[in-house]
Amino acid sequence: KRNRAITARRQHLKSVMLQIAATELEKEETRRQSEKANYLSEHCPPLHLPGSMSEVQDLCRQLHAKVDAAEEEKYDMEMKVQKSTKELEDMNQKLFDLRGKFKRPPLRRVRMSADAMLKALLGSKHKVCMDLRANLKQVKKEDTEKERDLRDVGDWRKNIEEKSGMEGRKKMFETES
Repeated sequence: KRNRAITARRQHLKSVMLQIAATELEKEETRRQSEKANYLSEHCPPLHLPGSMSEVQDLCRQLHAKVDAAEEEKYDMEMKVQKSTKELEDMNQKLFDLRGKFKRPPLRRVRMSADAMLKALLGSKHKVCMDLRANLKQVKKEDTEKERDLRDVGDWRKNIEEKSGMEGRKKMFETES
């Protein structure tokens, strides 16, 4: 029973709010209508149609003169706008040129030796050689006796037979000292 009372109260409040909103909308519409009528009465004088043909022609001439003046103003304004937009475009172009924002072409990779890079950077007057391989010392490998023995070994079975037994061991001690 209590829920029904709460629901009924809500519906009543909702309907009252809708009624108030509807009256406010009607007041707003009448206010707009009166503002429109006031504006038109101030800015647009009522049209007086003359009775004779010459008076109508004079009225038409006056209206055409007003239209021509309005068209001249419109043309002048359009020319000013076009001139200012062209100036803006020119200024933007100059700005982009100064900033360097124009699109650059993609650069290709160029393989250069170190000598060519130094020559490009320092110019042809400076002669710097970066050939590191030429600057390296060449070391000749000395043949040691062990390496000679290993090369000259030949058949491995003979070598084992020579070293086997007491005579072979004796030879090993004699060659080392």
